[in-house]
Amino acid sequence: MHIFVSEKHSLYYIYTALSKPVDLPGIYEFSAMGLLDDTQIDYYNSKEKRKWMKEKMQEDYWERGTQSRKSKELWFDLSVNTLMNRMNHSESDLHVLQWRHGCEVEQEGDEVKFLNVIDEYGYDGKDFLSFDDRESKWVAPVVAAQKTKRKWDSKTKLNQNSKGYLNTTCVGWLNKFREYRDEKLRKKSPPDVHMFAIRYIKYKTKLKLTCMFTGFYHKDLMMKIRKNNTSLHEDVIESTRIRPNHDGSFQMKKSVEIKEGDERADYDCLMSHKSLKEPIIHKWDGKCWDCPPETPTGAVTGFVIGVVLAAFVFLFFCFSKGLMVSSD
Repeated sequence: MHIFVSEKHSLYYIYTALSKPVDLPGIYEFSAMGLLDDTQIDYYNSKEKRKWMKEKMQEDYWERGTQSRKSKELWFDLSVNTLMNRMNHSESDLHVLQWRHGCEVEQEGDEVKFLNVIDEYGYDGKDFLSFDDRESKWVAPVVAAQKTKRKWDSKTKLNQNSKGYLNTTCVGWLNKFREYRDEKLRKKSPPDVHMFAIRYIKYKTKLKLTCMFTGFYHKDLMMKIRKNNTSLHEDVIESTRIRPNHDGSFQMKKSVEIKEGDERADYDCLMSHKSLKEPIIHKWDGKCWDCPPETPTGAVTGFVIGVVLAAFVFLFFCFSKGLMVSSD
């Protein structure tokens, strides 16, 4: 049995143009990047003037992409100057023009549904123009953008192309990039499961039992902590939710509070995930990481009696040798 949860996927491109160069490392007059599920997949800047990705695709794709970025760099350079003149902004000040466009989908199992598109411009950190794909027209929230809106809306074919890209082409590339990424990920090591307990600092007689699933790349994860084969209610479960690892994979932890001495119960972690052929059950070994080693009661009693007896013998020896001096 595999239980799927819905997960969102996105593909966005972000372009940033500055009105003048700044003397800061890693900041360029023009830069562009592609983000797949908020992870950078390609990058271009005005210094290196090339497009790259950690995992290469076909050479012609990158060549066409690089030429496209070069033409957009020229367009942005002209557009920043146009806006500065329109708003009577000084050339001595730094101004920023940004463009973000892309699409989002939602997947549940093998079913993929179209969710949303974004095509928007910002100037100096404020909304400037956005595209309404339902009405196929531009929306201008500021007066300075009205002229651009009228000009672009008058070009019907331009708006049709924008809508076609957002609703069809973008989703196609999103799915293609995901398939390429998933193929690479399938060759990586399978996720790891750990189950462990630590002592609560505040409550000395209670333990925090945690199940951790790490190294996975898809977020369709189902995790249950069970006691004697019965799933514990989510109300008593503490969850970190899904968090990123340093290598681009993800992790998730769920914890429950148990009483010390409850190690005899059978606790386990039930996991279902896309990377697993079938759900797995990982049992807790009953050990506590930071608990002191157990000492048998008889051994403790014997140790105490031994210490007392040794002290008595020592005192007797001292008296007999005259080492004890009276106070009078």
